[in-house]
Amino acid sequence: MNWTRNEHLIAGEWVTNAGHPTPVENPATLETVGTTAAGTGADAAVAIEAASAALPGWSLSSSEERQAALLDLAAQVRLRANELVAILVAELGTPERVARDIHVAATIADLEGFADALGKFSFETEIGNSLVVREALGVVACITPWNYPTHQIAAKVGGAIAAGCTVVLKPSEVTPLSAYLLGDALLASTVPAGVVNIVFGTGDTVGQTLVMSRDIDAISFTGSTTVGRSIAEIGARRMIPVALELGGKSASIVLDDADLETAVAWSVRSATVNSGQTCSACTRLIVPAKLADQVTELAREGAAALRVGDPQLDVDLGPLASRAQYDRVTGMLESARRTGAVVRQADLTTDLPGYFVPPAIVNGADPASAIAQEEVFGPVLVIQGAADTSEAVRLANFSPYGLGGAVWSSDPDRATLVARRLRTGQVDINGAAWNLQAPFGGTKSSGSGRELGIHGILEFTELKSIQR
Repeated sequence: MNWTRNEHLIAGEWVTNAGHPTPVENPATLETVGTTAAGTGADAAVAIEAASAALPGWSLSSSEERQAALLDLAAQVRLRANELVAILVAELGTPERVARDIHVAATIADLEGFADALGKFSFETEIGNSLVVREALGVVACITPWNYPTHQIAAKVGGAIAAGCTVVLKPSEVTPLSAYLLGDALLASTVPAGVVNIVFGTGDTVGQTLVMSRDIDAISFTGSTTVGRSIAEIGARRMIPVALELGGKSASIVLDDADLETAVAWSVRSATVNSGQTCSACTRLIVPAKLADQVTELAREGAAALRVGDPQLDVDLGPLASRAQYDRVTGMLESARRTGAVVRQADLTTDLPGYFVPPAIVNGADPASAIAQEEVFGPVLVIQGAADTSEAVRLANFSPYGLGGAVWSSDPDRATLVARRLRTGQVDINGAAWNLQAPFGGTKSSGSGRELGIHGILEFTELKSIQR
């Protein structure tokens, strides 16, 4: 199947791009599976004008109107679920089951979650003689990544329009085709024209125009910490709100009374789901030092059992998303070997020419080394031994990042006390389910701001006190 597109969504219409379309690669087969528009700064400027024109009406809409629009958009996405799965398999290389059960399911749940939150929250409160209101920030630039392309669009765009903001979205140029389908869903929904505009292109062109524009009132970015810092500096100079969801190097801490096999199996899955291309994945496994060898063997067996191959088949892991990502992951593993770490990987069995990397279990790495400190963004789990709980917490916090984490113990209260000591935005206790209504975001170099649920809506509002 081939998806050939060369438009931008502006003011409620697909507008044909003036330049030549850019090919989109299938990372499993290295074949071209479609095309996307290569937008310019001028395209972004027109989209900003459309969002600005739609802002007065949408910002004054009621919570009930926004709620209904979000639910209708979610319904339109659900109608397109099968094609969305096919696109995600083709452009991202994620297995069909993962595309359906994680990517698409989360996208719909995000939108429905924002609608549900709107029904439980008031944008006005009374404090003495003051009416305190939460108002929309204005026109928001949403810049989203390739690893969870539709979920990240829903998490940002859904929260922004729930708050009464209008949006100019720049999806990743690596996985743009799924954004076209979301654009089709937008046009079929009751979301008014101009409330959400989509401009396709690179960060150097479209993204740069968005973050520098005087008509953009807030920025929401998910991506690398390096780019995030640059956007934060621009936002600081312009004195506008900037929400950043950046990298992670999260730790799964196994305490001495935990169910070892369950904890290790969960940690292997966390580090490898979506081929390890998950910012909040627990990519470090910290265990009692006396159990490190046993844990390493359990992890190795678990990783070796994962099926890597054609994402159109019943496999666990597909390829990495691009040549650049493949080079980064394999380069970091080779560097880890050269610096004394032990890297264990199973052999690949697929005949496809794509960017496949079998899961890697790493132990013996220096805690200060790159493989233990930097985000790999591939199916790599680093095992570290700790003498006691305090050292486990110290190792977990010995990271520039603070996005996710996990704690394992037969005593949930004990695990919770350890979780409170971790400098991170969220922690799972004993493999607890991901909650799409809870705030998601990080600390330190993992960024600032929160997404999802009511907190993801409040991120796009500002307070005003009216004394009466």
